[in-house]
Amino acid sequence: MNNRADAGLRSADFPAPLSLRAPGAWIADTLFMGLTPRAYVRSLFTPFNLIATLILASGIPVIIYRFVYGLGAATNLSQANPWGLWIGLDVLSGVALAAGGFTLAATVYIFGLKQYHAVVRPAVLTGFLGYAFVVVGLLVDLGRPWKLPVPIVYSYGTTSVMFEVAWCVCLYNVVLFLEFAPAALEWLGLRKAREWAVRMTIGLTVFGVMLSTLHQSSLGALFLLTPTKMHPLWYSPFIPIYFFVSAVIAGLSMVIVESSLSHRIFRSQIDPTGHVDVDRLTLGLARAASIVLFAYFFIRLQGLADSQNWALLNTPYGYWYLFEMLGFILLPCLVYAFGVRYRKPALVRATAAWTVLGVVVYRLNISVVAMNWNMANRYVPSWMEVLTSVTIITIGVLTFRWIVNRMPVLREHPAYHETY
Repeated sequence: MNNRADAGLRSADFPAPLSLRAPGAWIADTLFMGLTPRAYVRSLFTPFNLIATLILASGIPVIIYRFVYGLGAATNLSQANPWGLWIGLDVLSGVALAAGGFTLAATVYIFGLKQYHAVVRPAVLTGFLGYAFVVVGLLVDLGRPWKLPVPIVYSYGTTSVMFEVAWCVCLYNVVLFLEFAPAALEWLGLRKAREWAVRMTIGLTVFGVMLSTLHQSSLGALFLLTPTKMHPLWYSPFIPIYFFVSAVIAGLSMVIVESSLSHRIFRSQIDPTGHVDVDRLTLGLARAASIVLFAYFFIRLQGLADSQNWALLNTPYGYWYLFEMLGFILLPCLVYAFGVRYRKPALVRATAAWTVLGVVVYRLNISVVAMNWNMANRYVPSWMEVLTSVTIITIGVLTFRWIVNRMPVLREHPAYHETY
């Protein structure tokens, strides 16, 4: 995944302020990372980039095909199944996995746990890109994507859950952009603008937590409208609570996964004098994730007890429900606790990846597997839908890598060390 052009910057390689650089030097420093254009292009020939190129070369034409010929030609969606893989994976799961931004920002800036400051910027960047590409996935899924702003600008359906979700996601995208702005402004050498951005941090964090609490739960509230379409084991009046708590779990686990991969792949970006104990931070996040998973398991169990659908557990759908409950919730809860108790960061990292997968499985269960479960013609995503989702995820990963390799995300910018 790494290469010479994307191998990272030494402290001395961070660009000087814009006023001290000629246009050519600015392009070389900020875009080509000090390399000549020819050397930079040559450095891009890596196995990871080859695989990514193949995905984009096949996926982008499929996306174009979808827009030219419509949803009916590219998907297996129908009037009975209007929501499929793109909503379940790209939107519902994407929003949950991007929750690390508000979780870590609140941890550091509101609760004052400064020891986690080293992982705030990667978490905020992951959150910002996650929400940005949620919008991309939504545009692909909509029948008339050019009318996306209409409900926000021209319609005031304040009793609609989608109205609230749309406004919250829109505003939270702006909040995440502004929260990450200091890193971009340091990269550009705009000290004054960076100072103003930093001053807004606390206010933005509080506003972001408010927005996240609203729309994470409201996404679950959408499914309160489908009591006759969703399998009884997954339908519950507590779905909004499930969505919010599972988003917190996904955020904590995703930060562990992201920090583990980043410190392995972008090793040259890490400041060796920074004295960041990644293992200690990983175990701290795992402790919190274990506690939240414990609470999540019992509120899900409370929902099952409230519905009195115990008999359905002895059915094929019931076996899958039990696997989700025991394998993706209770098991990682116990393994997290074990890993923290006996200080096993490698086990914790593997558990975090399993937990992230579990949250994705839950969101797909709600939106695809359990939806219209008793219909004769079940929805199965087409290969174009799968390839489109893989393409959007790949573009997100490439964007994350491009930013991390150029901006001070994984370590402090030496010119602003005293202001961190």
